Amino acid sequence: MNPYILILIVVGLAALGMAWMPAFTKATKISYSILYVALGALIYSTLSGFLPLPDPIAYNKATLRLTEIVVIISLMGSGLKIDRPFSFRNWKVPLRLVSITMLLSIAAVAAVGYYWLGFSPAAALLLGAVLAPTDPVLAADVQVGAPGEGDHTHSKVALTAEAGMNDGTAFPFTWLAVLMATGGLEEKGWTGWLQYELLYKLAAGVLLGWLLGRILGWLFFRLPEMVDGAKVRDGFVALCCTLLVYGITEAAHGYGFIAVFVTAVTLRGVERHHKMHKTLHAFTDQIERLLVCIVLLLFGGSLVAGLLEDLTWPLAGAAISFVLVLRPVIGALSLWGTGMHWKEKLTIGFFGIKGIGSFYYLAFAVMEATFAERGQLWAVTGFTVLLSIIVHGLTATSVMSRMVIKFHDAQLESPPEPAAKA
Repeated sequence: MNPYILILIVVGLAALGMAWMPAFTKATKISYSILYVALGALIYSTLSGFLPLPDPIAYNKATLRLTEIVVIISLMGSGLKIDRPFSFRNWKVPLRLVSITMLLSIAAVAAVGYYWLGFSPAAALLLGAVLAPTDPVLAADVQVGAPGEGDHTHSKVALTAEAGMNDGTAFPFTWLAVLMATGGLEEKGWTGWLQYELLYKLAAGVLLGWLLGRILGWLFFRLPEMVDGAKVRDGFVALCCTLLVYGITEAAHGYGFIAVFVTAVTLRGVERHHKMHKTLHAFTDQIERLLVCIVLLLFGGSLVAGLLEDLTWPLAGAAISFVLVLRPVIGALSLWGTGMHWKEKLTIGFFGIKGIGSFYYLAFAVMEATFAERGQLWAVTGFTVLLSIIVHGLTATSVMSRMVIKFHDAQLESPPEPAAKA
């Protein structure tokens, strides 16, 4: 059979199956990501003579672009579905996660990479930057639902916002690892990295995201009040906005991941209770699920193709320690003094889900610089993501369904959701 036709059949069947996956997860309490990774491994092991094996190391650029588009679409959806208005008080928990938890996680993983695995300083730092961020793509089971559903638990709000923000805030440290590996740090210096890669690019991402979010909010919600026929009804504009914001920000040398998420949060804030938000989110959710099923199949196939060939017991031990020990402990301790219930602290700490974003960062870094530990980096990252999919996929739905402790911060003032505007 023609491999192209076979690919169409496989993708069509897998995408069709996605229509029943939410019901499958609800009934079995098992994340569909486990099923699709296993299915991918089965398909590629059975049809290896007919399908080209998905090797992320050999096809690094394709891996980079595919994971990039999945992540930015997921970031738009994540921002649109957060009901909680942004303020430093309202978002103090996710802000701690994206700063304290993120930095400590990067440092902890880098230390393990350097002292335990024997990586070079650049590769150790890269490992920390790759594994520290939580993933917005594979974390649907621990995040809030669609806009207006009113799920205000500390854990779901915090995990959704953290996943939305930290896919961009890990970028400066990815660049730092690249500069260390290429000798660029000697040329730029620490001051140059701090001013450009950290401060400028983060600020550009936030400011452009806010500005473009305000402009798009005016087009969607204010212009129709002044001009007949200007009302937007189609959800596909969410994808248009995602690509536009990401492209403009990257052209301005800002962090596009940050900008897309900030745009979504800002757009939601322009007219918080408009039913258009559900339309926009529904479209991004459908596109995201379509792409995720493809990525998960490819990930399963990459396991068959030898992604874990360089995996050793020390590498496996490092991955296990990060998923089951370092992230849970660091995440819970970072929330000390927030007044949250200890169950929610432990939940937030434990569900630091790793996924597609980690593959993006690693593909980006190895395209920009040469790392002698490239095979080991891919192996430990792949094993960490696989472990996260299994551990979190088996526990997320059941644990989150028991989290009945609501967001009771005395400093938080959140009015009830009014009826959605047309």
